[in-house]
Amino acid sequence: MLRTFTISILLLFFLFSCKSQTDKEMTKHAYTNDLINETSPYLLQHAHNPVDWHAWNDETLELAKKENKLIIISIGYAACHWCHVMEHESFEDVDVAKVMNDNFINIKIDREERPDIDQVYMSAVQLMTGQGGWPLNCITLPDGRPIYGGTYFPKDNWMQLLTKLAELYKSDPEKTIEYAESLTEGVKNSELITLNTDTAVFTKSDIETAIENWKSKMDFKLGGNNFAPKFPMPTNYDFLLRYAYQTENKELLEYTNTTLTQMAYGGIYDQIGGGFARYSVDEKWHVPHFEKMLYDNGQLVSLYSNAYLATKNELYKEIVEETLAFVERELMNDSYGFYSSLDADSLDAHGELEEGAFYVWTKDELKELLNDDYKLFKEYYNVNSYGFWEKENYVLIRNESDTTISEKYNLDLTELKSKVKSWKKTLLKERSKKERPRLDDKTLTSWNALMLKGYIDAYRVFRNEHYKEMALKNAHFLIQNQLREDGGLNHNYKNGKSTINGYLEDYATLIDAFISLYEITLDENWLNTAKQLADYSFDHFYDVKSNLFFFTSDEDKALIARKMEIHDNVIPASNSIMAKNLFKLSLYYANTHYEKTSKQMLNNVKSEAIEYSSNYANWLQLMTDYAGGYYEIAVSGKDALKKINEINKEYIPNKLIAGASKESNIPLMQDRYSKDETLIYICVNSACQLPQEEVSKALTQVNKHF
Repeated sequence: MLRTFTISILLLFFLFSCKSQTDKEMTKHAYTNDLINETSPYLLQHAHNPVDWHAWNDETLELAKKENKLIIISIGYAACHWCHVMEHESFEDVDVAKVMNDNFINIKIDREERPDIDQVYMSAVQLMTGQGGWPLNCITLPDGRPIYGGTYFPKDNWMQLLTKLAELYKSDPEKTIEYAESLTEGVKNSELITLNTDTAVFTKSDIETAIENWKSKMDFKLGGNNFAPKFPMPTNYDFLLRYAYQTENKELLEYTNTTLTQMAYGGIYDQIGGGFARYSVDEKWHVPHFEKMLYDNGQLVSLYSNAYLATKNELYKEIVEETLAFVERELMNDSYGFYSSLDADSLDAHGELEEGAFYVWTKDELKELLNDDYKLFKEYYNVNSYGFWEKENYVLIRNESDTTISEKYNLDLTELKSKVKSWKKTLLKERSKKERPRLDDKTLTSWNALMLKGYIDAYRVFRNEHYKEMALKNAHFLIQNQLREDGGLNHNYKNGKSTINGYLEDYATLIDAFISLYEITLDENWLNTAKQLADYSFDHFYDVKSNLFFFTSDEDKALIARKMEIHDNVIPASNSIMAKNLFKLSLYYANTHYEKTSKQMLNNVKSEAIEYSSNYANWLQLMTDYAGGYYEIAVSGKDALKKINEINKEYIPNKLIAGASKESNIPLMQDRYSKDETLIYICVNSACQLPQEEVSKALTQVNKHF
């Protein structure tokens, strides 16, 4: 049925297209629409389009029904380059606006504020076209059921499409309803996961098969996938690092280190200011899509911290330090919450909005700024054909290590590092004179939780007290502003206001972060709050039929479909994070319901995770926890935190930490306190070996390998 429906939609497109404030503020602009009353930077960017944009709300949806008009749902985000392109080409054009205003109710949506709506209409577009992305443009019936859509449309194609669809709806509305019914059914059934009633068994051979299925997509020379564009995919490489280390797989360990090194050397990493862009458009990680997203950088800090612990590669430590410096400098508010992103576009020297203008350099600029050091600088950062981008611009990229460069140019390694530090300082100062990329200054709970986890992991590995301090300040910000009195979370924070009922991603990521915060502080309030959020999630998101969690709360207004997030992507699926959370909480609290749910969730996706492994990396982390030895390390006594810090000097991916310097009511810690000594208990499935006082002796009881 779905195949027939998809063909019908393609035929429709073939047949019907050629082959889409205040009074003072309003007087400055020729046009002002309803978006002027919104707080989202993305929506505000469109507030002065001639298109009569509306926000998604009950009033707008009722208006579409009242006027019996098709709806254009246009979804994007503030840092999206192609969203800006389509706005300039189409949404700022009065002729396009006339077609849209005369025939449609036009709704603009910030996908970061409303990932639930984005999820539904992204599914529709992927069913129709086989691909997705942003801007996402979907045309629907007045009741929101989709009839056609796509991503970026050139102006002429967009106008032709809209004209034909408007004509079709007037001349043959039954046909559009028929398409909508089929497509909506497809959206409801896409990624539908049913209960797997087979016995839940996870083995080493399952994971080996998953890895073999994955290898065909790996670029062993330059890292990442063997095709462009290349995304960082932190969860994928965190899992592969863990698997390679635990199985002593030299090929995979080399591949993972190649990936991390090439990303760190590439233009996708801001060589001057730190922090990662969203992806590279080429295979060598060189030319990025220049927007910088909080969620990428939070997860990449965690990844590089873990990679340093496993390899002691100093490059990874530098990446963590520089990325966190960037985040604090450019993405942090005065209350220690983190903003969402920096735009890909900024003004160039001619005052034109250009992608990457803030980050690129010309030879003349570099010669003038660096003087005698320019010759060495151009070799270090490839100001040559390897680093050339377009026009006269270069995107800085490395392809040799500091050691190689120092030997090649007969420089002391310390002297080279000093020069590099000086170059970065000089160029960062010069770059600060440029027009900065636009900032998306909304604060999202889920993305903040990922950044919080990054700070926690950086502290755990590098023992920098500043990282711990920042983690605690951000955690308190989230508790004070995003946690409601009823125990639920809000998703968004902007201009001092907390809004939008939280999604599963908010709960899953914050539970994960709070468990990790407990592990480095031993403050049980964080662990208890994590448990309370998990219980709230069961009350409002859980599906008893599948034993999985819906993305939206049962308190939210219904969309055309209530979806579940299953596939791990640039951010892991909220269900995979929740399954891991419940696995850990089941051990802390001896909660069999949590453990049973976690195992069933994993069992539901087992076959897909093995076959399509690169889309299930976080699920595979949990599968590895079940298939191999997973250790509960409980430390009790006055020196508990000190001994835990020693334990954390070792890369042990198959563990959780519990600890207390006094009596504790947490089941994993009960009856273990002694005022005279600090004891370390190594346990598997709540069965413990003899406690030890010395960390070195305790760790002999841990098998870090698989």
